[in-house]
Amino acid sequence: MSSSVPIVLAIDTATEVCSVAVLSGNRLSELIETVGNKHSDRALPMIDAVLARATLRLSDVDVFAFGAGPGSFTGLRIACGIAQGLAYGKGRQVVPVGNLRALAEQAFATLGDGATVLTAIDARMNEAYCAIYRRDAEVSEVRAPALERPSFLVELADEANVAIVTGNALVSFSALWPQHRSRKMLPGATPTAANVARLARLDSQRGLSVAPAQAAPIYVRDHVALTIEERKRVIA
Repeated sequence: MSSSVPIVLAIDTATEVCSVAVLSGNRLSELIETVGNKHSDRALPMIDAVLARATLRLSDVDVFAFGAGPGSFTGLRIACGIAQGLAYGKGRQVVPVGNLRALAEQAFATLGDGATVLTAIDARMNEAYCAIYRRDAEVSEVRAPALERPSFLVELADEANVAIVTGNALVSFSALWPQHRSRKMLPGATPTAANVARLARLDSQRGLSVAPAQAAPIYVRDHVALTIEERKRVIA
């Protein structure tokens, strides 16, 4: 690496938002665009633009990171493929960062207190991706990312006694959430490449980077389409 504190380029395309960020020392440069399904068209031009904004070249980057999911299957593969390709071309390592963990990092940065957070995002098909994290230097995992029914989320938050709940599951399944709860809610939060970059730098310094060929998305869900019988059960 070029220095003891690595320069990180991060890409996140897990949702309809495309974001790229460069973290160099204490300086963070980020671009965010709502692109729908145009991630493959916009990601590389945005990388060029954010590097120019940071007055850096691609060869200056020490670590390539990406939002590894869960999220859009196509989006995850795009981010992973770009990170792999750039890292391979420059002889660098890759750090996959889970999007639920990135969402937790954002929540802890936004709120000054709260020891644990439940991150929950709409997974479609009447399901939610969720995980629990602890406020510490690494944003440590307490409960691994899983696919759950929305009705289970409130029970999970109560059982784990989390201080914060964040993610768009609060909006998508708003009717499920009691209004009298004392825990803090961040319904509009969405992780971006900036959150991915900060965690990737920590992980890289902890020796958690991998060779480009070993990088892979975190899908969580095994399949994306319901059968007719499965759709009937969801409706019932």
